[in-house]
Amino acid sequence: MKYLQKDEFNVNIKKRIMDLISEWDLIQEGELIALALSGGKDSVLTLHMLHELQAELDFEMVAIAVDEGIEGYRSHGMEAAQKNADLLGVKLLTKSFKEEAGFTLDEVYSFFKSACMPCGVFRRNILNKTAYEIGASKIATGHNLDDEIQSFLMSFARADLVKFSKFGPKLDVIHPQLIPRIKPLWNIPEKEVGIWAVLNDIEVHFDECPYSNLSLRAKTKDFLNRAESREPGTKKAILDSFTKTFIQKSSAKNDISKKSLTNLSGCQSCGEPSSGVICKACEMKEIIKNNMA
Repeated sequence: MKYLQKDEFNVNIKKRIMDLISEWDLIQEGELIALALSGGKDSVLTLHMLHELQAELDFEMVAIAVDEGIEGYRSHGMEAAQKNADLLGVKLLTKSFKEEAGFTLDEVYSFFKSACMPCGVFRRNILNKTAYEIGASKIATGHNLDDEIQSFLMSFARADLVKFSKFGPKLDVIHPQLIPRIKPLWNIPEKEVGIWAVLNDIEVHFDECPYSNLSLRAKTKDFLNRAESREPGTKKAILDSFTKTFIQKSSAKNDISKKSLTNLSGCQSCGEPSSGVICKACEMKEIIKNNMA
């Protein structure tokens, strides 16, 4: 009975991911997809599912792992990423903050209000540059249902209209050098991702980032988990609500955020796409340089 349940669970997960890819046209024939592979359960599930669908959808895939430089934490994720990539025969490119930016996250996090700020900016910057250099048409990330609604509520609380256009399973091309993202796990709850890894005895990095408990996301995640415990279905209801309001409708609300995003030029310092004269990565590098000096 145990194996039957596992098989049924695996079939259900794969079908929902395949249906999402088909409904939103996430992957086209002949594309090169760059997969952001951290070694955590979400990115590892994305790796395995896309690998299973490669022959059917006829696309190429390369994985990219970024070492932020978090002592006692990131090395385990990098090991899990390499083992899963090797298991499936997927090429893995490894990058690091130290090699690409000149510092580790441990060395610079204290210069900012939250470690998540420089971590997110430099990780996205490195992923985008690497994906562009190898000619990838899209970057696949392991964002799941929980990640999406956490981000939505955080942006909603901050009245950050620009962020609203970044929600959804697929982002549009808004600059030739900015590789759009796709989220194959967009409608898969985090709990089910964990169940998949355990049921299939997949080696993943389950540890929580040591900096995560200090972030707004951690507080939002706790709030949503408590709400879901009291009222099952709350998370899915939130996803359905903001999808209907902010993603499916072509309205003035979306036009505001899209206009802000499409007003991109090249950073005067590094040439990467930026909505300002200087991109966030270069702004932060200047802050880091001044503090380290």
